[in-house]
Amino acid sequence: MIDDEVTSADNRRQARLAGVLYMLVAVIAPISLIYVPEQLVVVADAAATASRVAGHEGLLRLGIACELFHQTIEVFLVLVLYRLFKPVHAPLARQMAVLGWLPIPIVFLNALNWVAALMLSSGAAYLAVFDKAQLDAAVYFFMRLHGMGLQLAAVFWGLWLFPFGLLVWRCGFIPKVLGGLLIAAGLGYLIGAITTLVAPPWAPGLASPALLLELGEMVMILWLLLVGARRPA
Repeated sequence: MIDDEVTSADNRRQARLAGVLYMLVAVIAPISLIYVPEQLVVVADAAATASRVAGHEGLLRLGIACELFHQTIEVFLVLVLYRLFKPVHAPLARQMAVLGWLPIPIVFLNALNWVAALMLSSGAAYLAVFDKAQLDAAVYFFMRLHGMGLQLAAVFWGLWLFPFGLLVWRCGFIPKVLGGLLIAAGLGYLIGAITTLVAPPWAPGLASPALLLELGEMVMILWLLLVGARRPA
């Protein structure tokens, strides 16, 4: 009985800590994933995009900082969730951890595309060998390439939610319905990422359904933050 009480208390602590870390990621990530690209990238207009990048260097550097920061938090988030769910089913917990960690180096390396855009728009003397149109096109290329790199990472953002959802379904201290919502969210990430990378004409039509599915992950974040882990019946 005492061991059960200790385990339940430890689960509650781990779940609440996971909720705090998960919420930090959810709050910070949209700055680099959504806000910064929307402010700087003008679709199909390299000159306008390069002008915005040159005029808002601080905003792009903020995006880089946020991207690196929320992915660093992700390292510890996955570790906390692994500790929480390892007693439930160790092989699934390992799958969750591996798939959760895999996109982190992708995002770190992908930040170099934004660094390249900053360097190309810096006006440094060594860039004088290129004319303005060439530099504008290069800046636009790296800004768009950064977006494609995030879609590649999003494939794993979707995949890790499948073992995560199955662990929630099995665990007994979090409602099963949240496991189903996580699996649905993983499907949403995969739909959005794969259509963007492989079938771009389909991406706009599937963007809204994919986003709706992805909201299931936010429900899980709120549960971990506000409720944590219940004592199993």
